Amino acid sequence: MGFGLINGFTFGVDLALLTVLHGAVGAPYPVAVTLAYGCAFALSYVLNRTLNFRSHAPVGPQVAVFLAVVIVNYLAFILALSTALNVLGVDYRVARMAAGACEAVFMYCALRWVVFRR
Repeated sequence: MGFGLINGFTFGVDLALLTVLHGAVGAPYPVAVTLAYGCAFALSYVLNRTLNFRSHAPVGPQVAVFLAVVIVNYLAFILALSTALNVLGVDYRVARMAAGACEAVFMYCALRWVVFRR
């Protein structure tokens, strides 16, 4: 439940930033989605580490593993899938939400069993 609440909140931050950057500012979609994603996942790491998984592991190695997971997630779901859907004519917000559904499953598994393993 904590994961859902935290990542639901950070996903909302991601979508809000994406809407501002792409919709209002006019930044190209790949740039906007990258910046929004980066900000949201930095927040997600801090909140999940402290509130959800209550990790006391050294931050340095844990951040390195987290960054590797985030890069894989970003390339597969955020950039590739959401951009492909957007190119196919899906509204960028809907494309990002569809990619977000795939991302949620991947990230929970990765955080639970790789990044914050006990």
